[in-house]
Amino acid sequence: MSAEIISGTEMRAAILEELRGEVAAIKEKYDTVPGLVTILVGENPASVSYVTLKVKTALGLGFHEIQDNQPEDITEDELLALIDKYNNDPSIHGILVQLPLPKHIDEEKVITAINPDKDVDGFHPVNLGRMVLGDKDGFLPCTPAGIQEMIVRSGTETSGAEVVVVGRSNIVGKPISIMMGQKGVGANSTVTMVHTRTKNLEEHCKRADILIVAAGVPNLVKPEWIKPGSTVIDVGVNRIGTAPSGKALLSGDVEFDKAKEIAGKITPVPGGVGPMTIAMLMKNTVASAWRHLGAE
Repeated sequence: MSAEIISGTEMRAAILEELRGEVAAIKEKYDTVPGLVTILVGENPASVSYVTLKVKTALGLGFHEIQDNQPEDITEDELLALIDKYNNDPSIHGILVQLPLPKHIDEEKVITAINPDKDVDGFHPVNLGRMVLGDKDGFLPCTPAGIQEMIVRSGTETSGAEVVVVGRSNIVGKPISIMMGQKGVGANSTVTMVHTRTKNLEEHCKRADILIVAAGVPNLVKPEWIKPGSTVIDVGVNRIGTAPSGKALLSGDVEFDKAKEIAGKITPVPGGVGPMTIAMLMKNTVASAWRHLGAE
């Protein structure tokens, strides 16, 4: 019996519909809408594609959206001054600087320059600290937040569950490990974080009730590593070739076709975790708008 497919595309649509209702409520109560600025430096094709989708989604929700494109040779001081301008703009509730940045700009310095209360990407050290402390006033990083949302909305029980996270990146592996071990809805789990240098990686994966794979290695997790009936969240998006049509061929970190015959629930690639990341960015921006407007 094949696993239930956890569709990030369908969940994203549901979340965006919920957010449209919140945007309408904000407009009715405060006569304004959530404001998001997306700053793009240079013309990296992947970054342009990501930002375009973010802008389209924000506009579709009725946000006040500013797309601020800057040249590749913008100086670090100029970029920091631009961020400071938006930090002090009351119509902007969320600031996103698309990464990666050109090599002459210190990404860490740029991230820390963003007001933590407008850091809707959830990368600022203050927000990461809030996440560790379980402080609900912070913003969670979007991809881990999307993963947790998928687990909850799929009906997977997390309390007391054995969660194994494969991958230790600052963007996904470390945050989701912390989040799943916190007290609260969609958490209360027993978490093990492993990686490609872990001894007996297969044995760790086999005992997972919830297996979250974010290693960036195509087909790393074999079907025999999966506990029957478990929930598998595949975060990997790896380009493994090109179709005759010219379209990129993508693979996750899990051997999907065989794994879906063993798992109870599983995310596809594409159409799984990916669509949720932007949805959670929008959710963070709406939450920021409520907080800023309520404090005025």
